[in-house]
Amino acid sequence: MALSFIEGNEAIGRAAIAAGCRFFAGYPITPATTILNTMLTLLPPLGGICLQAEDEIASIGACLGASMAGLKVMTATSGPGISLYSEHISFAVGSEIPIVIVDVQRLGPSTGSATRGADGDINFLRWGNSGGMPVVVLAPVDVADCFTLTIHAFNLAEKFRCPVFIASNKEIAMTRESVNEDTLQKPDIIDRRQPPDDIPFLPFQVRANQSVPDFLPIGAEIPVRQTSSTHGTNGYITTDQIQISRTLNRLNAKLESAVAEFSFYELLPAVKSETLLISYGVTARAAKAVYKELKNTAQPVSLLILKTLWPVPVEVIRRAAKGFKRVVVVEMNLGQYVGEIRRILADKRVEFYGQMDGRLISPLAIKERIIDG
Repeated sequence: MALSFIEGNEAIGRAAIAAGCRFFAGYPITPATTILNTMLTLLPPLGGICLQAEDEIASIGACLGASMAGLKVMTATSGPGISLYSEHISFAVGSEIPIVIVDVQRLGPSTGSATRGADGDINFLRWGNSGGMPVVVLAPVDVADCFTLTIHAFNLAEKFRCPVFIASNKEIAMTRESVNEDTLQKPDIIDRRQPPDDIPFLPFQVRANQSVPDFLPIGAEIPVRQTSSTHGTNGYITTDQIQISRTLNRLNAKLESAVAEFSFYELLPAVKSETLLISYGVTARAAKAVYKELKNTAQPVSLLILKTLWPVPVEVIRRAAKGFKRVVVVEMNLGQYVGEIRRILADKRVEFYGQMDGRLISPLAIKERIIDG
């Protein structure tokens, strides 16, 4: 039995290596820096590259170049860095460049409080790209999740050729926990699909019954064109409305239509409960404590912990909420995901409890909201 006492950031680094990541670039920023430190230790002995770039924009740019060359890549930052990443995130979306981006959230806005956690970037991760195309956002609850969801993140980036975010939090990232590495969930590794040899290669051609182009590395024997502008299947810039519409609709549908494949969640039902509690991230740990405390009382609650936030796992939420009159959404912000819950559950009483002052939301605060509400 291999027991380790590690923090969430270290678990993310170890999982990235297990998933096949061989390139990391980042810029030191609290509370994400220990991911950079971990990769500096793990990558060079494997022949990988770990780069401390001059700033956040250079970091993600280096990652996109390495990904286009065929490597599995990751970068990590916090809220201020995500803001600087925005243009390159759009590039990754539009040009279908696989990348895993870790956002170890801290209290904002702007530089905010570097040593205080929050979940204030949830909407920005989804909507922080020009054009508003969907991205994948996974939210770990603990160190074990950091490991397993990071491998899932790499698999999804490879399969769908898109940026995948890990929405961590200062408290998850820098809290050490004991984990048994032998029992951690390790998903099978997925690599991006190569084109067949019997047809001419076009960098953005999507074959029948597929939603994602095949991949060849830039700079190899077969020419591969890349552009951040609207383009046709051959990679050349185009203003043809039919081609543009077809591509943008595909970019939207390839994730939105497949969310059932990667809707990660935990549902904890309680007999005779009339209230469903919904949470994610580090706050879900407090919510689980409330669930356990009230489970066998006269006022039990059921609990849905969402680990896939974007695209919204609509069917998971609807199934979990079926039969409940009251839904309480708890977030470590002033209300970013609750709007999605209200949209999906328009026929139900949906309440919100949030807090954004640098403190963790306590089980007591959640319990008081449930009982007094």
